[in-house]
Amino acid sequence: MAARISPADADQDIRRLRRAFVFGAVFVAALWGIKLAELAFGLHLATYGVYPRRPMGLLGILLAPLIHASLAHLLANTAPALVLLTAILYGYPRAARWVLPVVYLGSGLCVWVFGRPGYHLGASGLIFGLMFFIFTIGVLRWDRRAIALSLAVFLLYGGMIWGVLPSDPKVSFEYHFFGASLGILLAIPTRRLDPSPPEKRYSWEDADDLGDDWPFVDRPGGDSRMRGSGGDPEEGKSTGRCRGNG
Repeated sequence: MAARISPADADQDIRRLRRAFVFGAVFVAALWGIKLAELAFGLHLATYGVYPRRPMGLLGILLAPLIHASLAHLLANTAPALVLLTAILYGYPRAARWVLPVVYLGSGLCVWVFGRPGYHLGASGLIFGLMFFIFTIGVLRWDRRAIALSLAVFLLYGGMIWGVLPSDPKVSFEYHFFGASLGILLAIPTRRLDPSPPEKRYSWEDADDLGDDWPFVDRPGGDSRMRGSGGDPEEGKSTGRCRGNG
């Protein structure tokens, strides 16, 4: 029972997945380029993070997701950033036009207003926003692709959910919390922006289209008269529908 997907749909799917991966890879490469440049030139970019309620801290809303405190910090964010950016751009390219800028900037703005004093930085706010967005929209849409993406992200990064709660004083749980909150909220108005994927059609569904008479009638295009036990079309006329037990 093979599924039927048109070659055009398959090609479009592959192209979209490739574009999404390239975008995610470029973003991650930029993060590493910034960190390596910081180390190579002895810079201290942490001061460009979000510092709550300080005017200069507003610049961090734009820059903080690009800056990481250490190589270990950046390494921890690398794979999630690549996977989640690929997932949202592949599964929800129209919604991503709204989700990415709102989560990127909105989580930083919320940290600036409500966060603890100190520099908040790193791409974790964006990562948590994308993760919770993909979880939530998968539940709301409940189509094949949405469920698959939601399950994949949950299996890979479900353990990160607890990051929205305060634990380590050196970790900005505020960035995690506000990113996650925005991701959940944005899933509601954007859930219908992207069309559902084309439904797969299986060979046995063609039989359902023929109605309850099949296989006692011929397929479309053939002789539609009922068949008798001897294979003579005329025999079926007199005996009605024949359901042999042999």
